[in-house]
Amino acid sequence: MIGLPWILVDETIDDGDNVVATCADIDGLFADPPEPAVERYTLLDCTPAGRLRAAGDGSGPVWLGNIGLEAAYPPDSCAAELLDVTVLKSSRTGRHGPLDMVLEGRLRQLPKRAPEADGYLLTGVTAEGDEDFGACGDVTGVFHERPAPAPRPATLLGCQPGSRLLRALEALDRGAARHRRWVNASIFSVGRDGTATRLLDAGLGAEVAAVRPSLLGDGLVDVTFQPTYADAVGPARPARAREVWQRWQQGRPTEPGAWAGYDRELRQEWAGAALAHHRHAPDRKPGATVHLEGRHVTDEEGFYCAIGEAVNGPGGYFGWNLGALHDCLLGGWGVAPGFRLVWHDSAVARDHLLPGYDRRWWAPSLTMDQLLELLAADGVDVDLQ
Repeated sequence: MIGLPWILVDETIDDGDNVVATCADIDGLFADPPEPAVERYTLLDCTPAGRLRAAGDGSGPVWLGNIGLEAAYPPDSCAAELLDVTVLKSSRTGRHGPLDMVLEGRLRQLPKRAPEADGYLLTGVTAEGDEDFGACGDVTGVFHERPAPAPRPATLLGCQPGSRLLRALEALDRGAARHRRWVNASIFSVGRDGTATRLLDAGLGAEVAAVRPSLLGDGLVDVTFQPTYADAVGPARPARAREVWQRWQQGRPTEPGAWAGYDRELRQEWAGAALAHHRHAPDRKPGATVHLEGRHVTDEEGFYCAIGEAVNGPGGYFGWNLGALHDCLLGGWGVAPGFRLVWHDSAVARDHLLPGYDRRWWAPSLTMDQLLELLAADGVDVDLQ
């Protein structure tokens, strides 16, 4: 089992026989998740407020951003968020009749309708906070069943089965019950030095469906897993993320900025790989000075990569979203709270972290000023250079 870059382990077993397989590749591990579909919704009997009211008074389409819906009664019984919303048109049944507003947007989640919901409160989601958008008596287009995407199978390519997978393959060969062919395993990336690193939240959970000799080497097999109600391997990672993990499998970065040539999607994956490979060490003492190289901080994800290296060296981790950044700033991730951050070439971030709408996260964009406020709130003394 030496030299294969992926290892699958059943972490529920502690008898020393928990290796499911090693393999050269995992078909299905890297696959782009679908975007939320564009849909149309209608706010019925609407009493709009703020920017929603102004949009309803206009003659043409007006973009608004995100709108939150919450059941007016019973409170907290139903909630949904509409994304990237454009008001297409509005109309009244009479001069003073109820206002209906037709929207186009996407849905962040698929909520279940509260059976006794008595109208909905509407909220505009902005970078500065929530904005009152009024209320509506009902809404169409939101609360209905949508076709679920077909669960994706997965194949271990160039696989050397461990004893647990061998038993599942034997069960397949003799036509045993499906539960005898079921395999659960966490997925680890194996570096060139043999170090195994767990992919965050990545796992295999499915039944063996087929096996064939592999073209990748003598004695190796390709094993296909058939999903039931969910993807055989999940959660889905971007297809191009394979490039990042292959880079880390060559060894931990020794020079800073190896992430700089990546786009936002791969920078996010890089920060995730840095978290997976993070090695805890004692914090630097309060009042320490940290130097952040800002030449490549052209987006939010670039900031996380840069501050990770500033605190913990090449390939270092210090947060990969705002919540994780806040957790790191509390201590235990390389530097104690109350440190000084010297941000070199900060003008690059100032020119790029601007107000707007971020269609990667379907949310208002993070601005430079907001980021500085968050750092200051957690006790960081930022020196912009």
